[in-house]
Amino acid sequence: MMSRDLSIKLGRLILKNPILTASGTCGFGYELIPFLQELPGAIVLKGLTLEERKGNPTPRIAETPAGILNSIGLQNPGLRQFKEDVLPKLCNINTCLIANISGNTIEEYGILAEELSQLPEISAIEVNISCPNVKKGGIVFGTDPKEAYKVVRHVVEKSTVPVIAKLSPNVTDIREIALAVERAGADAISMINTLLGMKIDIKTGRPALGNIMGGLSGPAIRPIAVRMVYQTAQVVKIPIIGMGGIRNIEDVVEMLMAGASAVAIGTGTMIDPTLPSRLVRDLDEYCKQNNITDWKDIIGLALRRS
Repeated sequence: MMSRDLSIKLGRLILKNPILTASGTCGFGYELIPFLQELPGAIVLKGLTLEERKGNPTPRIAETPAGILNSIGLQNPGLRQFKEDVLPKLCNINTCLIANISGNTIEEYGILAEELSQLPEISAIEVNISCPNVKKGGIVFGTDPKEAYKVVRHVVEKSTVPVIAKLSPNVTDIREIALAVERAGADAISMINTLLGMKIDIKTGRPALGNIMGGLSGPAIRPIAVRMVYQTAQVVKIPIIGMGGIRNIEDVVEMLMAGASAVAIGTGTMIDPTLPSRLVRDLDEYCKQNNITDWKDIIGLALRRS
């Protein structure tokens, strides 16, 4: 039983607590529910595309000293199959469900946003802009402010629920992208997505991943995530969902102090599926032990003291 109100408003989206799961790290969410006593404020679903995707060649995951590399390739059943097979399993989950969408064109993002936002189970749309725009010669939406603006603006126009833009760290200055999606009408920003990395098997001399390169996540990227959240919080007015290597309450508090209004747990959940539940209780206990009446006073503390 929580001793205080942990709710938070992210634009138009209201969560019962600031702990979320990160997309792609716990399937579509129903797989994780048996491990959770306290439900997180939101479960972000596995990334969806318009059509079914088989994903990248195996191996798709490789361990690193302080995290993992993954190259799943957005494997998912596609929108139609999601509605038919997955959605019925999500009906009784008593927390916000956020759909994560990806596309090869702006039009694909729009169709996904329009259809998913009409489903009563879906509370918000998270836009994964770390995808190549096939109509623009493969330029990644999230690495160009103009392209990021266009795709997020289109999703905002098509969606009837709040829109969250998920930012890639593989850019020169993430603040430019953040400002672009804010201008486009995003209700919030989630950051950071994985960093591009590579591992080589020294026994075979071959890349450890079937797709050669993959996204690095886990504790190794947390200092980078904290830095980027801190920088972004100084230039945008919309709330930030911080993620990247969060494993314990100290990591949660650090991300909140950097300027995040909520945090998402990714790789940590893969190691310990009870982690999101435990962090909800730990945040309540942290406030109690530190005589913090309103946990939101933690948000942006480092910005105010810099």
